[in-house]
Amino acid sequence: MKRILMISTLVLSLVSAAFAAGNNDAAAAENDGAIRWAYWGSGERVEISQEAIDLYQSRNAGVMVNPEVSGGAGDHFVKVDTQLAGGMGPDIIQMGGNIYDYADVILPLDAYAGTLLDVDAIDASAIESGTINGELKGVSTGVTMPALVYNKTLIEKSGATLPSFTMTYAEFRDYLALLKTKLPEGVYPMQDIGVTSSSSTAFGYWTRYNGTPLYDGDSNSTAVTAAAGQKYLELFKDYRDNGLVPPPDVAAGYAESNADTSALIAGKAAIAFLFTNQLSGYQAATTDELDFIEFPGAEATKALWQAPSQFYTVNKDSKNIEETVKFINFLVNDPDAAKILGSNRGASASATARAAGAGSATDQKVFDYLEKTKNHASMETDHVPNDTEFNSTLFLIYQRVAFGQNTPAEGGKQIADLINRMITK
Repeated sequence: MKRILMISTLVLSLVSAAFAAGNNDAAAAENDGAIRWAYWGSGERVEISQEAIDLYQSRNAGVMVNPEVSGGAGDHFVKVDTQLAGGMGPDIIQMGGNIYDYADVILPLDAYAGTLLDVDAIDASAIESGTINGELKGVSTGVTMPALVYNKTLIEKSGATLPSFTMTYAEFRDYLALLKTKLPEGVYPMQDIGVTSSSSTAFGYWTRYNGTPLYDGDSNSTAVTAAAGQKYLELFKDYRDNGLVPPPDVAAGYAESNADTSALIAGKAAIAFLFTNQLSGYQAATTDELDFIEFPGAEATKALWQAPSQFYTVNKDSKNIEETVKFINFLVNDPDAAKILGSNRGASASATARAAGAGSATDQKVFDYLEKTKNHASMETDHVPNDTEFNSTLFLIYQRVAFGQNTPAEGGKQIADLINRMITK
């Protein structure tokens, strides 16, 4: 596996005293026979995950589950890569769209399907999404969809009308311009989507809307040209130039990796990009009411898509495979676990879990959004190979344009070159 082999050459330089301490803890946990569960998230996700762990341990005497939590996905994968390269990887590794990059270190779960893992209760599409080269490598934590979230309380206080659920891009820009005239000084109509930690998702939506999807796995090709990349960068340059999103120095102050680092939660932006599964964590971080609208143009182009939020995967070198699979089955299929976990990692793909119903008003908003947008969506575009590197490099290209170091034309060419480089790497 390219990513792991590359990381393994850097292990000695990466393993600082902090990582060494973490690896010592990992080794101790492994010796104790505990299930090590590595995931990213903060705030609400940490709390509800621990609640689920507590419930499982209360039902299974002698079983211990130790969470290993990173604040964001970037930190999570740096830590996991280091542990895997050192032979001390966790039992459960939470994955995102980059699951394909880790296929060689993930245990196929087919031998446990129908026994320890109830796959019959899980939607067929969710099983398919975690299947790589004919083997079940990941169990979907739930389904999610890209969305725009707005601060309903803030907008109502400003005296502006609430945004329409469905808009064209022209209507959306007009709404942002109107909102700008109503919001207090220093509060912007929308976050700068390009500086989010998952900016490639927003870009991926726009390329689908634009008719130039990112990647076709069958032909191993992209429809994105330099002109298409330039068009996207010019869209946000227009927003920046007209104060519809924060200037780059302000936007750079918000990592946008979770609710704790969000301009929306800080009260600096009225609208932001989220995956639907993130709503509960963001809503828990504010007393203001949040709600969804869909991306502009979705109704006409069906450019939205439903996707697995994340995956529970098992390290192929786990010493606790059966207990680990049992715990994953609990997280995915148990109705009581579903009530605890809600939609934080996605709306459940398990019929037995969904039977528990929405656990909160926030979860209901997620279900309502998925229902409203189901006819404005189409099959997900294939992920660009080397997904993690693509996302981080796209972020840097966007930032250079935002800060005026490159023109949108130069950035557009760099985006097209980047995608082609990832495909042929």
